[in-house]
Amino acid sequence: MTSRRPLRLAALALALSVFAGAGLAGNAIAGEADKPQADKASTDQPLGVVELFTSQGCNSCLPADEFFAELAAKENIVALAYHVDYWDYLGWKDTLSRKENTERQYEYMRAFGSRSVYTPQAVINGRSHVSGANRKEVDGALARMERSGEGMRVSVKVSRTNDRVTIDAGDAGTGPSDAHVVIVYFDPPQTIKIGKGENTGRSMTYWNAVSGIQTAGMWHGKAQRYELPMSVISKKGGCAVLLQSVGKDGLPGPILGAALIHKPAHSRP
Repeated sequence: MTSRRPLRLAALALALSVFAGAGLAGNAIAGEADKPQADKASTDQPLGVVELFTSQGCNSCLPADEFFAELAAKENIVALAYHVDYWDYLGWKDTLSRKENTERQYEYMRAFGSRSVYTPQAVINGRSHVSGANRKEVDGALARMERSGEGMRVSVKVSRTNDRVTIDAGDAGTGPSDAHVVIVYFDPPQTIKIGKGENTGRSMTYWNAVSGIQTAGMWHGKAQRYELPMSVISKKGGCAVLLQSVGKDGLPGPILGAALIHKPAHSRP
């Protein structure tokens, strides 16, 4: 399904404490209980990032949503589902849609030089897009980018204590060395019964539905450390950290590194 309505990306910002990695590491040793523990759900360099643009009101999205659930279960994939709002007029208002999600898709549309948006669309590593329902195309794009050096080439390591999450972004080496540190919050899995529109009567469990997007700061190619209060994560299902380059025109570019931060088990209902 396609739409041609132009939108403007809203400016988003989040205040994070930013430290030089080596400087913070030189602090006095904390008590054993305060030592950061690695988040077992994250990997330093996952295979890639899949951003699915979808809608509960789009009948062609159901196969993509089912495939996405498989991607979300993989530890080496950062999978994020952006529910858009431009199909609400078909009779069912997507309960997980957000204006900001639609705006992000339109930004990608302009970055790719496309003339319209569509669902289900899967953006791979911020570099290209394919049908989100086409398993072969999604898997093929991830594998191809990994082989060609367009995968996650910058390490992003997540650790946490009782009250904070620490994000360590690695060194760039060669290649692009400037990126935004983007925090993408998502909800825990939710089963929704659709009451109207093209998918009337269908029930679907939606994974990693994006509920907020914020730019936390800048990364300039050198190892850097950032901190995020654990209380922010505890209110969500979790979040993803993306090191995403941005063009001079402000449009999103390639994602250089990524990691997932899941909600602490003791905070889950």
